[in-house]
Amino acid sequence: MTLRRRQVLAAAALPWAGPPPGVADAAPSLRLRLDGMVWQPSRRTLRPQGQWQRLGVARLLVQWTAVDDLALLPGAGLPLMPPDGPDWGRIAGEPWAHEVILGLAGTHDEARARSSLEALAAQSRAMWLAAAPWPLRVGGWYFPVEADPSWAPPPEWLPVLAQLPRPLWLSVYDGANLGPRALLQWIERWVPVDVGIFFQDGVGVHARNPVVARQYLEVLTRGLGAARVRVIAEAFRPARGGGFRSASADEFLPQIEAYGGWPIYAFDGPHYLDEALVEALAARGVGRG
Repeated sequence: MTLRRRQVLAAAALPWAGPPPGVADAAPSLRLRLDGMVWQPSRRTLRPQGQWQRLGVARLLVQWTAVDDLALLPGAGLPLMPPDGPDWGRIAGEPWAHEVILGLAGTHDEARARSSLEALAAQSRAMWLAAAPWPLRVGGWYFPVEADPSWAPPPEWLPVLAQLPRPLWLSVYDGANLGPRALLQWIERWVPVDVGIFFQDGVGVHARNPVVARQYLEVLTRGLGAARVRVIAEAFRPARGGGFRSASADEFLPQIEAYGGWPIYAFDGPHYLDEALVEALAARGVGRG
């Protein structure tokens, strides 16, 4: 069976393969919970530990399984990231990883990623095959080349996406604040209809507030259907002196409240959803019910 035939068969089983739901399907909910979290593996977080399920987290989006030509899974023909890779067997049994969207190959440098699409696609196919022996409950795949409406993809963009496994997800953001309609138009032009979207809310970098981020979600959902749209809620804020710190519960809670009705993935659990923040959010009712 060729890769293209596998993609066609997989697309028929995608959650958005039927008629797209309307925005009413993503109506606000009073339920306070995180559906999932992002894990961006780094040398500091290769073995994530936490009680994120207390907040409702049951889905794990792994940013990548290969980054900057180093693999986090053996058997892909790439050098392994030192010193020790993730303990995937243990992760597969964690309650916060009941379903995994497994990232493919990427780079830390966005410009390099966008100019290396074919090389990343080849590595991604190798990572896809390397993941097969592991007991992870893979519910989808993520191509970690982030996109925004200011970017005009090269001609190889759509052919590259066609080579990747399904169900497939991308993440998008609007760093230039061109607005939700401009973002939707970009997605409609450059993202195949069998690919889902994670919208980065931009709240952590102070690009917008949760109310405005919700307006993006409403526009995207009307245009793409509710099942193709999920939101990444940034659980960090700029730190004094540079870099980023964990958001406080008071800072992060308005995001969870604003995005009720959409699947919410916190970015990123191991780096920013530390024990203190989990405890503070749980005390405020996040994850109950």
